[in-house]
Amino acid sequence: MSPTLIAYVYLAGAILFEITGTTFLVKSQEFTKLYPTLATVVLYAFSFYFLTKSLREIPLGIAYALWGGIGIVLTAIVGLIVFKQTIDTAAIIGIALIVAGVVVLNLFSSSI
Repeated sequence: MSPTLIAYVYLAGAILFEITGTTFLVKSQEFTKLYPTLATVVLYAFSFYFLTKSLREIPLGIAYALWGGIGIVLTAIVGLIVFKQTIDTAAIIGIALIVAGVVVLNLFSSSI
């Protein structure tokens, strides 16, 4: 596998660990529940570790835009499915604009 592909695999791992950590963050009930709190800390540590591994090949701005943008979308989906939270029209538009920004960045930026 190419180093760039491996970097994107690391970035995908970072995103998944971050989303899972954020899910446990809710479950920690403001850090009052021990095991969800520990899970949050460990999962965020793994997320940042994998993010740093991805930075060997992916520029920081691009990696962080993808990490943040995809993370926002997937976290909103987790909120909908797991926590039965609702998303209003303004939130959907905002998330769509973030996704559009990530797409533009990846398709048209010479920074990659």
